[in-house]
Amino acid sequence: MKLVFSILFLSVSFSTFLPLAIARGGLHNSNPPGLEYGPRTGSRRHLFEDDESETRVDVAQGYMTNTELERAIKAFGQRCSNISRVYSIGESVNGVPLWVIEISDKPGEEEPEPAFKYIGNVHGDEPVGRELLMLLANWICDNYLKDPLATSIVDSVHLHILPSMNPDGFLLRRRGNANNIDLNRDFPDQFVPVNDYVNGRQPETRAIMKWLREIQFTASASLHGGALVANYPWDGTQDKRKNYFACPDDETFRFLASVYSGSHHNMSLSKEFEGGITNGASWYPIYGGMQDWNYIHAGCFELTLEISDNKWPIANELLTLWEYNKMSMLNLVASLIKTGVHGRIFSSDGGRPLPGFIVIKGINYTVQASRGIADYHRLLASGGRYEVTASAPGYKSKTTGIWLDKGGTNVDFVLDPNVNLRGIPLRSAFECRWGTRSVIWDTHLEVYLLLIVIVGFLLFLCKRRTYSRLKQRQLAGPKRPVVV
Repeated sequence: MKLVFSILFLSVSFSTFLPLAIARGGLHNSNPPGLEYGPRTGSRRHLFEDDESETRVDVAQGYMTNTELERAIKAFGQRCSNISRVYSIGESVNGVPLWVIEISDKPGEEEPEPAFKYIGNVHGDEPVGRELLMLLANWICDNYLKDPLATSIVDSVHLHILPSMNPDGFLLRRRGNANNIDLNRDFPDQFVPVNDYVNGRQPETRAIMKWLREIQFTASASLHGGALVANYPWDGTQDKRKNYFACPDDETFRFLASVYSGSHHNMSLSKEFEGGITNGASWYPIYGGMQDWNYIHAGCFELTLEISDNKWPIANELLTLWEYNKMSMLNLVASLIKTGVHGRIFSSDGGRPLPGFIVIKGINYTVQASRGIADYHRLLASGGRYEVTASAPGYKSKTTGIWLDKGGTNVDFVLDPNVNLRGIPLRSAFECRWGTRSVIWDTHLEVYLLLIVIVGFLLFLCKRRTYSRLKQRQLAGPKRPVVV
C-alpha cells in the first residue's frame, strides 16, 4: 500500500512540474499525438470536453498539407488580386517556399501607412495559426467594402500574412524545423551571446531577418498554441531569473496585448494570467526569441499570441477557434490606426522628405521614419499626454505635445536646416540628393571645385612622368622576367 501511495505522489509531483514552460518551448520535444496539455495543469481551459474513447491516428487529419496551403495562398491571390499580392521571402531547409500574402488597396506600393505582419506555425507542432490566418485573409477579402473594419484595414494598413514559417516542422509533426532547431530560439539576443554567428542561423530565421530589412513593419504578432494568453516583451532577463522585466514601451505593449485579449472570447477571463496578458520573462524567460529581436533591431512591436490550449486540436475545432480569435486578430491590426501618432517628416528647404527620428519624452526608444517617403508610425497607449520630438541630422529638432484619447493622431513635422555663421544651411549627407544617389556637399562649393582642379593637375603630372619612364624602358630593351 505504501508503494502505491508513493507512486501516486511522484506522479502528481511530476505532472505539476512538467508543463511549466511547454507552451513557449521549455521542453524541446513535441507532445505525442493525442496528448493535450496546457501551461499549468491546474488551470487548463478546453473548448470541448475530452473524448477519452477517441484515438488520434494522425493529428494533422483535416489540416491543410503544405501543398494544399500553397494552393490556397495562390488561389487567394487570384481571387482577391485587386487588394492583394503573393510573394515569397525565402525557403525552408527542405526548399519549401515561405509564402506571404499582402493585403492592401495598393499592395506592393510604398504609402504613408503602417505595416503589420502575422506569422503562423513558428513551431511545427502548433498549426492552428496557419489555418486561422487563411481564414482571416479570406474574411477580409469577402468583406472589403461591406464591413467597415475590413475596409479600414485594407484602405489604411499594409497587412502581411505568413501562414507557415516552419513548413518542414509541420510535415515532420514536431516543434523544430528540418534540422530540429527551435526557430523561436534562433534569433540574436540582447542578454546572452547566442545566435550571433550569422552562418549558424536557420534559413527560416534568415528569411525573417531579411524580410524586416526590406519592409519597415510597425507591429507584428506570431501565433502559437499550448496556452491562452497574449505575451509581450521582454522575454528574457539580465540575471536569467524569472521575474517581470519591462521594456521601454511596457505600457504600450500592455495596451496592445489587452486589445487582443479583451476582444477574445475568453482570454481575458484567465485565472492564471491577469487580464489574459503576461510579460514573457514573468511567465518564464527565453533567449533567442523572435519577439524581442523585432522590437530591438527592426523597430517592430511584436506580441507572441498563445491562441489555443491544445497545440494540435482536432480539425473540427478550427472554426470555433476562428470565431474565438477573429475579432482579436482584426482589432489588433486596426489598433495601428486607432492609436499612436503618425505622420511624415519634411525639410522646410524645398519640402523634401527626411528619414528622421521620432522620440517620446520619458520613453527610451527611437522610431525611425521610412527611408523613401519619411513616414513614421509611433504606437502609444491611449489615454495620455505625450511630448513628441522629431529630429534629423543637419536639422533643428521640433517638439509638440499630443493628447491620445480614444483614437490616434496625425502630426507632420517640417524641420528647419541648421545654418552656419554666414546663414548658409548645413546639409546632411542623406538629405542632399542627385537623382537617386546621395552626394555629400559642404557649404563652400568653391572649395570642392578647387580641390578637383588640384587633384586633376597632380594626376596629369603623374601620368606624364609615367609615360616618360615607359619610353625610356622601351629604348633600353626588355628586362628579364622575374622568377618567383
